[in-house]
Amino acid sequence: MSEQRQLFGTDGIRGVAGEFPLTKQSTYLIGRALGHDLVHATSRPQAVIGQDTRESSGWIADRVAEGLAAVGVDVHSAGVITTPGVAYLARSRKMAAGVVISASHNPWTDNGIKVFSGDGFKLTDARELAIEKEIFALLQNPSSADDTALKIPRPSLPGEAELRHAYIGSLAATVKSDLRQLRVLVDCANGAATAEAPELFRALGMQATFIHVAPDGRNINESCGALHPETLGRIVAESAGRFDLGVTFDGDADRALFCDASGRVVNGDAVLLAAARDMHLQGTLKADTVVSTTMSNMGLEIALRNSGIRMLRANVGDKYVLEEMLNTGATLGGEQSGHIIFRDGDSTTGDGLLTALRLMDIIVRAGKPLADLVKDLKVLPQKIQNVRVREKIPFKQVPAIQAAITAAERELDGSGRVVVRYSGTEALARVMVEAESEDKMRSAAAAIASEIQKALGV
Repeated sequence: MSEQRQLFGTDGIRGVAGEFPLTKQSTYLIGRALGHDLVHATSRPQAVIGQDTRESSGWIADRVAEGLAAVGVDVHSAGVITTPGVAYLARSRKMAAGVVISASHNPWTDNGIKVFSGDGFKLTDARELAIEKEIFALLQNPSSADDTALKIPRPSLPGEAELRHAYIGSLAATVKSDLRQLRVLVDCANGAATAEAPELFRALGMQATFIHVAPDGRNINESCGALHPETLGRIVAESAGRFDLGVTFDGDADRALFCDASGRVVNGDAVLLAAARDMHLQGTLKADTVVSTTMSNMGLEIALRNSGIRMLRANVGDKYVLEEMLNTGATLGGEQSGHIIFRDGDSTTGDGLLTALRLMDIIVRAGKPLADLVKDLKVLPQKIQNVRVREKIPFKQVPAIQAAITAAERELDGSGRVVVRYSGTEALARVMVEAESEDKMRSAAAAIASEIQKALGV
């Protein structure tokens, strides 16, 4: 059995800011460990670091940057910027790495450290494991990482505004249609999108109205953004036809969700359907294949099949969607949660801003409202129930939980799906049940969640 990572989850290192592994000492050591990894591979490496709007992001970014600089890495700060913005800068500026300080959709009290390699892709599991080992070695011998190294002078590097403008310009260059006719409500979640979305959308001439663009360090994702798309939907619905659609981002804007003109939420499955059909027509959907995850609704699979498109399922996490895309050569993949990856260009990760531009471009070229583009997506009733857990023991090792899962699958008898997994970023077990019957769906989800709560719950 391969070694398991202890710090890195499906999307970097996450935790409560100020607590291990995100203390002032450990974040510095994480920077040093990453720096050692970079200097072993590259002579005089450079890295770009960006952050979201949490009040802890600034000091964590500084500590990681100090750790990197202490071992000889030149660090460029992009300030507040989206996660895909850092991936773009790492790739386009020929950096050795890109580092993002963000906990994405998590509460403001949490934070995280994500790392991209110089090609703009997230680090492999094996590379993360190697960096982890050095972090733990440094923690056991902190004297080997004396903070006197912090006195090393920083080189003169490009400013934050210049780096952000480069990213915004790259996004604007992808747009081929005239988007000026669109009336869009944009929810920036008081997060990283506040630094780029207004400038980008206005540069393209869109009639855009922005909400939740006043971050205070603690209001990121608070009753807004992609974590609460119903907020956007309600405002659009109450606007009496003022908007053609709404778009909402999560805290670091690597994903986007939408609502149509009536305020109905349009999730990542529907975006995949609209994008897949458009790319199919354009001849850019390689092998007529889309990669989704185990959480995507069966309705998407059916709608794609009706359009002559095959759907493959990967493990949950845009990192694993991308791995499957690279393995199969697919040019489109994504998650129900709004991470959409377009590989018909040079994107290397999910990008909420790019996803919004691509979907709006489809709407304009098709000459149809968003609701019409996805109206045949028949969603099977789906219930996702979260259970907070004290530890993540494999479910197969807990007989009562496994029995509940087996009983649910037997009850559905091929007319639905059961997916039970642990969150890669939080101490949660996620129970997803999909069924033609809503009663069966709720009953099965409740039974499994109950057994998890009894055995592993907090």
